[in-house]
Amino acid sequence: MTANRSVGKSTRYYADEFHLLLKDEQTAAYSVEIWKRFRKWGGIPTALTQNVKDLLASPEVSNIFENSDFVYMLNQANGDRQILAKQLNISPHQLSYVTHSGEGEGLLFFGNVILPFVDHFPKDLELYRILTTRLSEVVEAKHE
Repeated sequence: MTANRSVGKSTRYYADEFHLLLKDEQTAAYSVEIWKRFRKWGGIPTALTQNVKDLLASPEVSNIFENSDFVYMLNQANGDRQILAKQLNISPHQLSYVTHSGEGEGLLFFGNVILPFVDHFPKDLELYRILTTRLSEVVEAKHE
């Protein structure tokens, strides 16, 4: 990140199953520091998780939410929806966009803007075949 910063490049940091990093006190504290400090050095931290309940069980997550300008939210289970509604101040109408929503449908949070979206990504693209996480499609692509 330091090398990239010196030449004016951003560094992206991705953490999948992010809730696992917040279970341990040391990795939770380090994760909060990442969110607070990386952007000052040109870093763009990004975290992904399946169930928000697991993520929000950590006392550190409020520090992370407060230092996040962007949240991409897809279909949520009822318990997760209620937690997110309270944490992010989502209205019942806005919550409907992540209630039994279809693939590629949800809510974007950017600063103070909450925006519903529908993004039906074409499945016939090479990029789709590279990015899909559906096991049946991965196996099918290998056989082609």
